Amino acid sequence: MKIKYFLPILLGLTIVFSCEKNNKEIYEKESTTKFEYVVEQFADIKILRYQIPGFEELSLKQKQLVYYLSEAGMSGRDIIYDQNYRYNLQIRRAFEHIYQNYKGDKTSVEWKSFETYLKRVWFSNGIHHHYSTAKFKAEFSKEYLRKLLNETGTKLKTDVFDVIFNDTDSKKVNLDASKGLLVGSAVNFYSPNITSEEVDKFYASKMDKNDLTPIEYGLNSKLIKNTNGALEEKVWKVGSMYSSAIEKVIFWLNKATEVAENQEQAAALKLLIKFYETGDLKIWDQYNIAWATSTKGDIDYINGFIEVYNDPKAFRGSFESIVEIKDFDMSKKMAVVSENAQWFEDNSPIIEAHKKKNVVGVSYKTVNVASESGDSSPSTPIGVNLPNNNWIRQNHGSKSVSLGNLIEAYNQAGGTDRLKEFAYNEDEVNTEIKYGQLADKLHTALHEVIGHASGKINPGVGQPKETMKNYASTLEEARADLVGLYFLPDLKLVDLKLSPNAKELGKAAYDGYIRNGLLTQLIRLNLGDDIEEAHMRNRQLVAAWAFEKGAKENVIEKVVKDNKTYFVVRDYDKLRVLFGELLREIQRIKSEGDFESGKALVETYGVKVDQEIHKEVLERNSKFKSAPYSGFINPILVPKEDATGKIIDIVVEQPKSFTDEMLYYAKNYSNLPDQN
Repeated sequence: MKIKYFLPILLGLTIVFSCEKNNKEIYEKESTTKFEYVVEQFADIKILRYQIPGFEELSLKQKQLVYYLSEAGMSGRDIIYDQNYRYNLQIRRAFEHIYQNYKGDKTSVEWKSFETYLKRVWFSNGIHHHYSTAKFKAEFSKEYLRKLLNETGTKLKTDVFDVIFNDTDSKKVNLDASKGLLVGSAVNFYSPNITSEEVDKFYASKMDKNDLTPIEYGLNSKLIKNTNGALEEKVWKVGSMYSSAIEKVIFWLNKATEVAENQEQAAALKLLIKFYETGDLKIWDQYNIAWATSTKGDIDYINGFIEVYNDPKAFRGSFESIVEIKDFDMSKKMAVVSENAQWFEDNSPIIEAHKKKNVVGVSYKTVNVASESGDSSPSTPIGVNLPNNNWIRQNHGSKSVSLGNLIEAYNQAGGTDRLKEFAYNEDEVNTEIKYGQLADKLHTALHEVIGHASGKINPGVGQPKETMKNYASTLEEARADLVGLYFLPDLKLVDLKLSPNAKELGKAAYDGYIRNGLLTQLIRLNLGDDIEEAHMRNRQLVAAWAFEKGAKENVIEKVVKDNKTYFVVRDYDKLRVLFGELLREIQRIKSEGDFESGKALVETYGVKVDQEIHKEVLERNSKFKSAPYSGFINPILVPKEDATGKIIDIVVEQPKSFTDEMLYYAKNYSNLPDQN
C-alpha cells in the first residue's frame, strides 16, 4: 500500500546507465553550489530534482547492488505503459520519433502543444492523466499531426491516430459501477469483450474463503477470452506476456544476487527471479515472506507487480520498482513506532474482536530513494507498506518505509502561497509552518506502519478485494489515514520523543487534513468531475463524514469570510473522537466483509463534489503560477571502470532536462514490442 502526500505531489524516478560514454550531453555532475530543485513546468506539472544522501558512504559492493537493482527496475519500464493502455507504446514511440526528426518550425503554438502532449505522456506513462485518469485532450489539430507524421516518415495506425482525438477510452480507471467497471476503463488488464460479472464468476470459482493462506489471484496476468470463448489468464512471465522485458529484469536481478549484503537478501532475490520465470503466485508468496523477514541490510528494494489501484476490479498489479538506501539517523529515531506497534493496536478505538493479539514483524525505516521505475515513477508515493497479502502481514510481518529524500526535495521546492490562501487565519498558517512537516512525517509513519498493519479479518471472510471490490483501495487508505489521525495528538508520541507538542502537532495535522479533504485537493479536478482516485476519495470521505457528524456540536465550522469559504476546526478533541468512530466502523466493514456499508460510505461522502465550492477553489487557485503537481527528473548512477572493464566506483550525476532523460530511457530501455 502507498500513501500520497497531503498536498498535490508527484515524485519521480531515478535512472542508471551502463556506460558513461554518451552521458555528457544529457547529464552533468553535481555542483558544489546550491542545489537547484526546480527544473521546468508544463501543463499542470512542475519538474523537480532530488539528491541521494548517503550514497558516497556506501561500499563499492553496496553501490553495485544499488546499480543492478536500479537497472532491473528500469528494464521493466515499458510494462507500465502497456498495462496502462494498449496503444500507449505506439503513441509514445511515434511522438518520440517525430520529436527527434522534425525539421520544421518549432516555435509555433501547435508545435509547443505537441511537445507538451508528449511530456504529459512521459509523465503519466501514457495518454491518461496520472491522477484523474482522464484522457489528455490534444491541443493540436488532426491536420497538424498528419503533417508531422508525413514530414518525419512516422507511422501510426488509423485507430491509434483516432483515439488521440476522439472520446474512446476516455478514462484509464472508471470506478463508477453504473458505467461498467471494465467497459468504462481503458486500462489494459482485460480483453475489451470481458464484463465485470464474468471476472467475478471466474475468480469465485477459484477462491476458497476458508483458505487461510490464499494467493493474490490475478495479480500477474491479463485476463482474456480464448478462441473458444473461455476466460484464461495470460501470465506476465518468461515465455509469455512481457517476456522480453522480464528477461532483462531477471538479468540484472541475477547480478544483484552476486553482490547481495547477506544470505537472506540473496535468497529473497532468487525467489523473485523464480517468480518471474514461472509466474507462480505461490512462489510470489514465498518471496514476499523472505523479503519481509529480510531486514538486516542497508539496501532494500521493491520490485514486481504490486499495487492494484489501476485495476477497477482490484486484482491486477502494476509493475513498479523502488531502490532504497537506509537513512540511518532518521530510521533510528522512527524505529520506536514499529517497536510500539502492539501498544497502538491495544489502544486503538476499533472493536476488541478486530484487534490483533500479537502484532508481528512490523519494521519501519526512513530511506533515501536511489531509483524508481514503473508505477512509482514519475508519480511516487512518499510511504510504502508491503506485502499487500493480509495473511503474510499477519503471520510474518511487513516492511514500512518513508521516502525521506523525496519528501525533503518536495518541501524544499514548495512555498506557502496556497497555504495562506486556503488557511482560515494567521494562527492556522503559523501552526502549519511550525509543525506541518513533522505532522506529515509522523502521519506517514503511523499510516504505513500501524495503519496498514492493524486489525484483522474475521475467519471465513474473504480478502478485501473480494469483499469490498472496487471500493477496497479507498476504504483501506481511509482506514490507515484514520489510524494516523487518531494517534497524532496522543501524548504517547511525546513519551516516545517523536512529538514536541501533542496539542499543536495534532492541530496542524487536523487543520491540514480537513482543509485538503474539503478544499485544496479539488484543484486537481476539472469542474464537474467526480472524484475517481482512491486517495482523493478517502480524504474527502474522512473529512466530509467528520464535518457532517460533528455539525450539531460545531466540531468543524463552514465559514465564509470575504466571499471565501473555509472549513475551520473548532473542537480538536471531539474531532479526534469522530475519527475514532469512523475508524471503528471502517475496520468493522473490512473485518466483516460488509460490502453494502462500505459502498454507502464511499458513494455518500467520497465521490461527489460540491460544485459551488469547487468553482470557488479553482478561481482562488487560478492566481498561482506554480503547477498543482510535482514530479522529478532523477540522478543517475554511472559506473567507472578500470582498464580491464572492472567496476571500481559508481558516481551520481544529475540530468540536465526532463526531455533528455525521457529520450534516453526510450533509447536504452525499450524492451517490449508496440503490441503485447
